[in-house]
Amino acid sequence: MPSYLVRHPAELRREDVLVEDDTLELAFTGGWAVFTDDKGICLAIPSGQGAHIERVDQEEPAPQKE
Repeated sequence: MPSYLVRHPAELRREDVLVEDDTLELAFTGGWAVFTDDKGICLAIPSGQGAHIERVDQEEPAPQKE
């Protein structure tokens, strides 16, 4: 399941947010980081806010050919 940890700069005094959903996608457009799922936009963060976005889910490695 796609999961992203959003960390805000300390001076903003906001809590970190874990965003996860089976259909979650992240796009960067027009100065925004936009999270969408199958129902539409679920979170949008302006680039000027200085948030750090890190993907934290465990991707399974692609099968290796023998």
